[in-house]
Amino acid sequence: MVDFLNGLERTHKCGQLRAADIDKQVTVMGFVAKYRNLGNLLFIDLRDIGGVVQVAFDDQVDKAIFDKATTIRNEYVIAVTGKVRSRGSNINKNMPTGEVEILAHDLKILSEADVTPFVITEDIKVGEPLRLKYRYLDLRRSALQSKLVMRDKITRVVRNYLSDNGFLEIETPFLGKSTPEGARDYLVPSRLHNGEFYALPQSPQLFKQLLMIAGMDRYYQIAKCFRDEDLRANRQPEFSQIDMEMSYVEDNEQVMNVAEGLIKAVFKECLGMELNEKFRRIPYSEAMEKWGSDKPDTRFDMQLKDLSDIAKDCGFSVFTNAVAGGGSVRAINAKGLCSKMTRKEVDACGEFVKSYGAKGLAYAMFREDGSITSSILKFLSEEEQKAIFETMDAQKGDILFFVADKNKVVFDSLGALRCHIADKYELYDKSKFDFLWVVDFPLLEYSEEDGRYYAVHHPFTSAIVEDIPLLDTDPLKVRSNAYDMVINGQEAGGGSIRIHDPLMQEKIFSILGFTQEDIEERFGFFVEAFKYGAPPHGGLAFGLDRLTMLVTGTDNIKDVIAFPKVQNASCLMSGAPSPVEDKQLKELAIKFDEKKD
Repeated sequence: MVDFLNGLERTHKCGQLRAADIDKQVTVMGFVAKYRNLGNLLFIDLRDIGGVVQVAFDDQVDKAIFDKATTIRNEYVIAVTGKVRSRGSNINKNMPTGEVEILAHDLKILSEADVTPFVITEDIKVGEPLRLKYRYLDLRRSALQSKLVMRDKITRVVRNYLSDNGFLEIETPFLGKSTPEGARDYLVPSRLHNGEFYALPQSPQLFKQLLMIAGMDRYYQIAKCFRDEDLRANRQPEFSQIDMEMSYVEDNEQVMNVAEGLIKAVFKECLGMELNEKFRRIPYSEAMEKWGSDKPDTRFDMQLKDLSDIAKDCGFSVFTNAVAGGGSVRAINAKGLCSKMTRKEVDACGEFVKSYGAKGLAYAMFREDGSITSSILKFLSEEEQKAIFETMDAQKGDILFFVADKNKVVFDSLGALRCHIADKYELYDKSKFDFLWVVDFPLLEYSEEDGRYYAVHHPFTSAIVEDIPLLDTDPLKVRSNAYDMVINGQEAGGGSIRIHDPLMQEKIFSILGFTQEDIEERFGFFVEAFKYGAPPHGGLAFGLDRLTMLVTGTDNIKDVIAFPKVQNASCLMSGAPSPVEDKQLKELAIKFDEKKD
């Protein structure tokens, strides 16, 4: 039989008590994290979201309360009233409350608990699937609770900053129109409109632009978004973003300065970091050439070097064919790692880059004794070798890694490899933060497979003014008025100045191969709004989940989401997605065909 509070109120959270509270009468409530029965004394570590405090039960003080306490087990929920006293010589320096304990004189058992599927400790040993199945138990650990507390703090800083800068928090719809272009939509069948579907928003893009047309001037929202795509360590099918839009801006610096100020406020309020310097601006072309990525991690060097001019006429056909086919030969120098990387580890790097499309990875290992082990040098003349060594600044103890292929494959492979090596061999200080902007992205990319252009960001991104004439002559050279903020090699947020001229929007749709019927079907309501006057506007969205990951120092997005999904977009705890009753399907006029592999 459990007890009721009967008006009893908590006076302190468990983690609040300190030496200054000695002799105070307090009431604390929480989960039993640990108990120790020493015969005539019983000690309990009581845990709540504020921390842990030790509670002592003494059979010489109150035998009835002591006997009741002996029935307690781990994860029982209890309320304790007692006096704070010093722990004397038994101070626990590993606990913030380690100088004190509560001598209990009243105990209420509010809820009993079965033996949990795993012991809830900070150094938990069980695998992630079991912890996700019992996520509500895993969340009792302070390691996860502190990350959700930080997430809450971040959102409060965001709201205060944007409100102080004239932004209005406005909600946009969850049930919208499917505009398939990019990631797959999550679809919701309509009962009232047979055979028709809503789409859950991949972002509030169209609605926030419509809010600018509506004259709302500055908008923001902590927006829930949905994308039916394959998951990675830093992605989920449903995620949150800090979404913002501003009117009367044509210069991307205006939006970037506001967004940069927001990030500086978050890091100051949440981590106590004063970020006084303006974040660097790196053109997209430079980011790709130097780091092989549009979200470069510049906390370490290992930059890509273009060896195409040296290799184009060499005796190694892999190199010459790549250059002749319009690709390139590039390399990175893993300086000083020759003595640390075994041949097996070098070969593993070759397997690593294959997942990025590379057909192989050439290498040259510069031994401390002056010898060189290489898979390709025998194909190169002494002059070509010397030129490569000088370009790569190759010294004793270094390893060079080469990839030759189409530029995209080369950039993707070496860009990922440099980060893989830097992480594995701890080539940088992971406690440091690296902030930068990548700007001047291409506006368009061309798909050989589909035979058409696609927008690199989205079809509503404006071109840089001086590049607009190139839309008619060389569209792939047109740069966009887009910008991404990168923190520690991860895209923290991105946005653009939007097209506000209906004629320009029509031109971009045409280049993308949209017919008038396509435009009307997908974006008709949006395009029509521009007929009635649209201010110049631009915006940006930060991934709240990813930003929280960066601030809390975790590399797993599931750590900062209360109830996350796993790799196949399912919830191990609730069992979602799940079948529904035939009655519901009948109301929606839905029938299923057997899925073919």
